[in-house]
Amino acid sequence: MENPLLVNWEKKSRERQKLYKQFLQRVSKNEVLSRQQDIHEEAFNKVDCLSCANCCKNYSPRFKTPDIKRISKLLGLREGVFIETYLKEDEDGDFVLQTAPCPFLGSDNFCSIYEDRPSDCRRFPYTDEDVLIKRASLTIKNSSFCPITYYTLERLMQDIPQR
Repeated sequence: MENPLLVNWEKKSRERQKLYKQFLQRVSKNEVLSRQQDIHEEAFNKVDCLSCANCCKNYSPRFKTPDIKRISKLLGLREGVFIETYLKEDEDGDFVLQTAPCPFLGSDNFCSIYEDRPSDCRRFPYTDEDVLIKRASLTIKNSSFCPITYYTLERLMQDIPQR
């Protein structure tokens, strides 16, 4: 049975973006940090990433130099060829994918380079890191396409009373 909190989560997230912003601006960082890990684990127990894969279908991680070196080696490509084939530079000067969905995402939502995936992919959706508060605009954006981020924000708002 689906968790009631996750029913129509995309619509609810769109409607609550302003509320999330206010919450993240006002909430005590220590209160979030004290609850964050448990809620993060709870969210991952409620949401199956393989049934979603919105992050891989619609957005690109940053590919940092160690990621490029590791993945190029895995694919048997020179780094320059890997960059030319798969990446482009974004407005911030970061390497990101040229295309969406991710070329390493299979039709079964499995990642063909999972063990060697970029650090951004490994860390996503950052719901167990202080990034959740430090980069509130990123968290809010992520809540619009990631049910785990949405769930985490909703649970934090339930658990932490607003003053």
